[in-house]
Amino acid sequence: ILVCTYNERENLPTLFHAIREVCPKLDILVVDDHSPDRTADWVREQMQSDPTIHLIERSGKLGLGTAISTGMQFAIDQGYCWLINLDGDLSHDPAVIPQLLSKQDQYDLVIGSRYVSGGGLEGCSWRRIAVSRLANQLARSMVGWSIRDCSSAYRLYRVELLKQIGLSNLKESGYGFLEEILAYLIKYGAKVTEVPIVYRERRLGQSKISLQEARSAFSALLKASRIYRSK
Repeated sequence: ILVCTYNERENLPTLFHAIREVCPKLDILVVDDHSPDRTADWVREQMQSDPTIHLIERSGKLGLGTAISTGMQFAIDQGYCWLINLDGDLSHDPAVIPQLLSKQDQYDLVIGSRYVSGGGLEGCSWRRIAVSRLANQLARSMVGWSIRDCSSAYRLYRVELLKQIGLSNLKESGYGFLEEILAYLIKYGAKVTEVPIVYRERRLGQSKISLQEARSAFSALLKASRIYRSK
């Protein structure tokens, strides 16, 4: 299970407890961008008594995309078969993990989707909901995907396919990484499905999505369209 963090020390105790309730034996990797709130120090404390917890602390805030890519490379290097990515701010409910895993025999990528039947958003501003829906509508129209939620970070990946696409091909450092890697996975023949999730606005701390990130995501959609249509 991959958790990318920046200033999530307040949220991680609750998140780890929730993960352990449904997946007591799965390894957890935290990729932390040198959080000022010393998130990495808290993780190190947990590592002393739990050998299934791992930490990669980076030199600074380098972007969600590169953080996820770092976690993916760790999964490849360590020989894992599957990688689950979820947010560290409690927006993604770990109780959904068994539903993701239940699809692994039939699919290469399972997306926790806000926009399929049973999914939704809670506590989000109307502006954020509108932007999210618009981005996904653009993805479907520009790229031609039938996937309802192209920008959800809550995903189960088959690691062998990540190895095949070559992580060095991925250039997006921010939130646009999610659309970029989706395009590559589909290009390489990934079987994709979605399971419903309810996305809950972060409980503690500040949102990290900026206008620059939104522009990056739109740029990534253009790139994803080219990648997908070149297959």
